[in-house]
Amino acid sequence: MLLKIMERRQQRAVLAVVTTAEFLTTFMASSVMVALRAIDEQWHVSTDVLSWLSLGYILAVAALLMPAGKLADLTGRKRLFVIGMSAFATIAFASAFTPSSASLIAFRLLLGVSTAMLYACITAIVSLAYPPETRGWALGIQVSGVYLGLTAGPLLGGLIVDSLGWRWVFIITGVLGAVNSVLSWWGMRGIEWREPKHARFDLIGSFAWAVGLTAFLIGLSRLPDIVGGALVAVGVAGIAAFLWWETRASDPILNLDLFRKNRVFGFSNLAIFLSYAGNFAPYYLMSLYLQYNLGLNAWVTGLLLVVAPAVQTPVSPLAGRLADRIRARLLAAVGMAVCVFALGGLAFLGSDTAYWYIVLMLAVLGLGFALFSSPIMHAVMGSVDRRYSGVASATISTMRMTGQNVSMVLAALLLSVFVGRHEIRSTDYPDLLTSVRLTFAILAGLCVLGVAASFVGPKQEAASDAAGEA
Repeated sequence: MLLKIMERRQQRAVLAVVTTAEFLTTFMASSVMVALRAIDEQWHVSTDVLSWLSLGYILAVAALLMPAGKLADLTGRKRLFVIGMSAFATIAFASAFTPSSASLIAFRLLLGVSTAMLYACITAIVSLAYPPETRGWALGIQVSGVYLGLTAGPLLGGLIVDSLGWRWVFIITGVLGAVNSVLSWWGMRGIEWREPKHARFDLIGSFAWAVGLTAFLIGLSRLPDIVGGALVAVGVAGIAAFLWWETRASDPILNLDLFRKNRVFGFSNLAIFLSYAGNFAPYYLMSLYLQYNLGLNAWVTGLLLVVAPAVQTPVSPLAGRLADRIRARLLAAVGMAVCVFALGGLAFLGSDTAYWYIVLMLAVLGLGFALFSSPIMHAVMGSVDRRYSGVASATISTMRMTGQNVSMVLAALLLSVFVGRHEIRSTDYPDLLTSVRLTFAILAGLCVLGVAASFVGPKQEAASDAAGEA
């Protein structure tokens, strides 16, 4: 009995620190979204710089997640998590004292590196700490940390920006991150999760993936320029080389057999990619729309942006619990269909759209994404053997961050096409609105594909957990 009590206490400690890590990373990211105009007013930067303050961060995370996932398997997931949390806190605090927009982008890239360490471990740690019968609930709590950060970021972040200045967002995040670093080390002392080392770390595969994905996404953001096209070509070649090498590496960072032989794993990860491609840029787009087209300040903008994650926060644990009882992928498909409706509604924004309409569409978007997120993670983690939990966790996070990158790149590309690559002026507001509306329409289309991918299950519904029960 005492052993069970101790185990439950340790489970709660694990869940608390990883949920806090999810909160802090998303709090900072969403706070930066509402701080963009304040940063613009200080340094008078171009639309490219504004885009890169968000894009650079998520690009670094996406490029390094899979190598970090394999590194976590080999060196220990708790160890890499604690190192990543400590690095995140230090870099976030240092970002507050940056002297220029260029150096702030550099710090954002470093924050992406530390966040990749965290995201490579979080889902695996929760999945390993909790048994299958309560895993969906635990994953729901973990995901609620993301949405709580997305809730507090626009609201508290907007208040911080308006009252103290945007630099205080980084100071506060850094201090809270330092506290969670200590709690992580203390709460997970005496435990570790690692896999036996079968071969040397896959440096070639890691390099090919990082270079290929980075070149591809940067190239997309620079289209239709010739340099953008060249970078896209280099990126495609790099990703192709990565996939070729992974079929030959003795211990690859990505086990392609999981995609080829496990339908649930493959299509659920595709659904994750499409969902985040469709649901990440809306926060960036709405921040621009509300502040430039509707003329709202950072705090009021944050108050409106908080609607979606405020709905997601309480619904996510309930969706996770429900995924313990019914087929998770079907629940995820319903959630993604709700997102399609909301994104389609946001494509009709105008220069005088009523606030009630904006609030309604954002609330529906939050509901849909909450119904999707924890069930689809439950489906992926339940479809693989325990020894692949680190790879599965890193793959989920990679699909999530790559989707976010594509979402931001698409938004930045259309913004540059319609508005240009200069500082946003009042004469650009009609073109900005056109860019926002068209982007929302395209994002809705991506989520339609996400609905279809979520529905795909194992070849036989009666298959065992190892074959894809979800």
